[in-house]
Amino acid sequence: MTRTVQLYLVITSIGLLGIFAILRMGNELRSTTAAAPVAATIADRPATPAESDATFLSAATANLFHNGTSGLSRLFLQLFVIIAATSLAGTLFTKLGQPAVVGEMITGILLGPSLFGLVAPHAFGFLFAPFTLEPLRLFSQIGVCLFMFAVGMELDVSQLRRQAQTAILVSHSSIVIPYLLGVTLALFIYQSLAKPGASFTSFALFMGISMSITAFPVLVRILKDRNLFSTPLGATATACAAVDDVTAWTILAFVVAIARATSVGAAVFSFALVVVFVSAMLTLIRPSLCRWLGPTELDRPEPDKSTLAIVLAVVLASAFCTELIGIHALFGAFLAGVIMPRAGGFREKLAVRVETISSVLLLPVFFVFTGLRTQIGLLNTPEDWMICGVIIAVATLGKLGGSAIAARITGMDGRTSWQLGALMNTRGLMELIALNIGYDLGILSQRIFAMLVIMALVTTIMTGPLLALFGKGESGIQDLRGQPIT
Repeated sequence: MTRTVQLYLVITSIGLLGIFAILRMGNELRSTTAAAPVAATIADRPATPAESDATFLSAATANLFHNGTSGLSRLFLQLFVIIAATSLAGTLFTKLGQPAVVGEMITGILLGPSLFGLVAPHAFGFLFAPFTLEPLRLFSQIGVCLFMFAVGMELDVSQLRRQAQTAILVSHSSIVIPYLLGVTLALFIYQSLAKPGASFTSFALFMGISMSITAFPVLVRILKDRNLFSTPLGATATACAAVDDVTAWTILAFVVAIARATSVGAAVFSFALVVVFVSAMLTLIRPSLCRWLGPTELDRPEPDKSTLAIVLAVVLASAFCTELIGIHALFGAFLAGVIMPRAGGFREKLAVRVETISSVLLLPVFFVFTGLRTQIGLLNTPEDWMICGVIIAVATLGKLGGSAIAARITGMDGRTSWQLGALMNTRGLMELIALNIGYDLGILSQRIFAMLVIMALVTTIMTGPLLALFGKGESGIQDLRGQPIT
């Protein structure tokens, strides 16, 4: 051991001395050529120790400032603040009985101009300088696409078939009724709240969508947290929310195509391309995936790199195609999740990997990017807050009331019907995704965007308390006919 240490010291010493000697030789060579003209302009006297220290400190400070303000350093700092803040908030809200996504959504708003920008404008301006927002936007879009891919994999078509009658009636009622109310509301607020240049048709259709969406992943997590997922109420709510999501996102895809189209012919052409693409994904790509991956790969405990590469290629290609068609990349990512094989628990294995990177790193960026767009300070009059209250009331009345009425018609007891309505009124992240699409398309102004974000938060927060309120007095979990489950 001693001999090894001695040999190590000899080798490193020789190497370091050689490097130092060569650098001295190189500096002398440079000073006799390139640096000669400069020497004539500088005083010949040597610098004093104080001047040398000042020069060193200023150079070191300038170097640190330059490194700290580079684009990459700023991005790392942004990600650190975002992940730390959203993680702490998610943990706190989970302990308070709320879904973690509520805390993450609120944190996104608090890190934006609504609070952080007001309390510490200089720090806010440094951390979220305008030129640094484009990388955040791209990160957020990737996160949303991966999230929608995971949502697509959670869709269980077999469960939908078992409860098709109830699921279709309740979910479509919970879309049509609030959609009608949202379009009606648009008549009264279009002139004052739509973004200049946005057509009434696009604005009204987006108002309808914002009232109609249910956050399927958030709903599932609420059911699991309250041990309701395996009950008849949980099964019905999951099926209804799945049908609701598929229907609402299909409608949103057509709305986006209409908003982006320059003419009626262009919109019809986009619709045709969507139909062709969806048909190809379901009839050609879906059955071919099992063959491409191979049965042995589907049964592996963990997908290998080649399998993940194929899956990622399908997601990216599908997202690119829908972006190219003009209905946004997230629809392609969602469809890629729908066609993933279920054999051997393959979807569950993929979901673990996708949700880890998406929920921990990329989705918090999306929440904060949404918060940077949300300026609650724009609602500075009693009239603005009254309109915001009306939007929340209309959204709740249409979604909760429409779902409960439809559930009652199918034979559920009143208490269970209201519980189902409360679950369907959950909007969460899915609402924010739709709102950001409307904002990017130039349809929603900053004021209506802020109001709808507040509505998404309020309707998600009220889900837990409403479930408890409507379930008060129960001796236990009830089935669909109101009988206690033993």
